[in-house]
Amino acid sequence: MATSQTIEFKDTASRSSVAADAGAGAGADGQGELMALNMGPSHPSTHGVLRLLVEMDGETITRAIPDLGYLHRGDEKIAENMTYNQFVPYTDRLDYLAPLANNVAYALAVEKLLGIHDSLPARCQYIRVICCELARISAHLLGLGAFAMDVGAMTVFLHTFTEREKIYNFAEWLTGARFTTSYTRIGGVTRDLPEGWASKVEKFCDEVLATLAEVERLLTRNRIFVDRTRDVGVIPKQMAVDYGLTGPNLRGSGVDYDVRKASPYLCYKDLEFDVPVGEAGDCYDRYLVRMEEMRQSVRILRQALARLPGGYENTSREPVQVADGKVFLPPKSKVMTSMEELIHQFMLVTQGINAPPGEVYFGAENPKGELGFYICSRGGGTPYRLKIRAPSFVNLGVLPAVLPGHLMSDVVSILGSIDFVMGEADR
Repeated sequence: MATSQTIEFKDTASRSSVAADAGAGAGADGQGELMALNMGPSHPSTHGVLRLLVEMDGETITRAIPDLGYLHRGDEKIAENMTYNQFVPYTDRLDYLAPLANNVAYALAVEKLLGIHDSLPARCQYIRVICCELARISAHLLGLGAFAMDVGAMTVFLHTFTEREKIYNFAEWLTGARFTTSYTRIGGVTRDLPEGWASKVEKFCDEVLATLAEVERLLTRNRIFVDRTRDVGVIPKQMAVDYGLTGPNLRGSGVDYDVRKASPYLCYKDLEFDVPVGEAGDCYDRYLVRMEEMRQSVRILRQALARLPGGYENTSREPVQVADGKVFLPPKSKVMTSMEELIHQFMLVTQGINAPPGEVYFGAENPKGELGFYICSRGGGTPYRLKIRAPSFVNLGVLPAVLPGHLMSDVVSILGSIDFVMGEADR
């Protein structure tokens, strides 16, 4: 008779860690053997440095624990020693597939603390929405391409990355950087749209829709893809709510909740779009939800471009920053000619924005779900505490409940459908 040697799951005060013995043990029926397998933290299908410790009874998973923290950088603690604007580049490194959207979510949280989030110039609001929806399409394109490649559809990856490269070109044209954009500032954006940029984005809308139609022809009725995703990784509606899921993972389980609709910010209340909702809550539904979300993002982009105050070239000189020298850096021309503007610049650069004491939370609908920032201020130019609600971190928490009962080959499908980024999960 084999000695009973089971996997030991240990929790420490600092973070959840798992000590696994890879020896033989009694199976679920008392006859077979249990095996401990480490998937990651360098496995290509974990989409980053995620370690999954799974207990196997033959080919079936009996227990699973995600082990996080391999990419921890201490962003929240770093924020306590930086002015509010200095922390903007750190938000690029959260969900690094959608840096433009991260910038906007963080800026809106600080602007809520300052009490100026409702007084942003209209053109600034529309530019931010355009950036957020481009970021959503970009993130979903990568998630979809990687998901499809994980289950064997290499061609889809090539199609989605071709379109995503165009969005990187737009980001470089707009911000000067392709990846870490740092475009948003507290109280506005760093600069207006460059000449010809908006018309190229409008053309891109037609091109990406054609690509999405091609991807749908390749996947939606593909027998292999459907077999690998339908009725796999089912997250029931109540489980999705209980585990705090947000974004496409929540909507894929049949919950009609989108922050842009439930608590509109910027100019979303003036734009028409639908919120796609799934039924079964499986990998296939999450795929369909993201496909439709990209189409709705194109719909939002077209409306935002058509209603852009000042038009594509801003002929009426609409502002893109708040006209408050104590919040936004004054123009260089005034700094060199006005003592008051020079003082404002000096104070902002050396001490930061003088935020009032208080506590605020702001959540934005990012590609992975609700990205939230809780800020505790005791006054002055730096936050006393800053907490990031990372949707990727929260979404990964459902894995111990979803993975058991599935085959090892299903793990890559489930991970791909959840679509997480470890830079955001670990922070």
